[in-house]
Amino acid sequence: MFQNIIEVLILSAIQGISEFLPISSSAHLILVSTLYEFKSSSLLIDISLHLGSLIAIIYFFKDELFDVRKNKRILNLIVLGSIPLIIVGYILYSTNLIYQLRNLEVIAWTTLIFAIILYISDKNRFDKKISSNLNFQSIIFIGVFQIFSLVPGVSRAGITITAARILKFNRIDSSKISFLLSIPALAGASVLSLKDVFEQSIQFNYLVVIAIISSFIFSFLTVKFFLIYINKFSMNAFVIYRIIIALILFSLIY
Repeated sequence: MFQNIIEVLILSAIQGISEFLPISSSAHLILVSTLYEFKSSSLLIDISLHLGSLIAIIYFFKDELFDVRKNKRILNLIVLGSIPLIIVGYILYSTNLIYQLRNLEVIAWTTLIFAIILYISDKNRFDKKISSNLNFQSIIFIGVFQIFSLVPGVSRAGITITAARILKFNRIDSSKISFLLSIPALAGASVLSLKDVFEQSIQFNYLVVIAIISSFIFSFLTVKFFLIYINKFSMNAFVIYRIIIALILFSLIY
């Protein structure tokens, strides 16, 4: 029992922290689960972790999300920008192609390649803002880039921030666009996974509650402190981290 709780807390920390940082949550979850073979890791726990992150990001941006009259245009754009990911994600999921991408070699190369792309996109100072510059063309551009996040190691946060930086949005607003786009992405992933849960007749237990609560806490704190950090510093720390992870993976694979 105690070991299961510790494992769920570790998975919650990985999910909550890596979901909203440009380092790929799916890659980290796959790596940790593969290397350590957590007994508590399961489909239901995975859904619970994503649900905790979803609740956290909704709570963090509750003012923007629930003030529909003021933010209707932006919210509509976020929904529109999520459509490419939802369509392609559903196709890959329903055909089981999504699982063929989950291997260490793919993770290693995508971790390295998209670290370099993030570094290049973040080099210059830009000042575009969500309130005045986010439009149909820009959200579709970011939404199409977000499709790459279906491949483990790319990082949904990383690729959406990269796309926004390419379009010359500042770091804070690039991050906010990424966070808002995570809401439909997390919701869609949870809905698809719930279908399998009902088919397998999986029973809920205390680990599910722990997973949701702990994932919520880690996710909320990550979003809060990342926005503070990115207001003062560049993405270089995350780029270096990704390169180190990629090199470690290459040493294990080759």
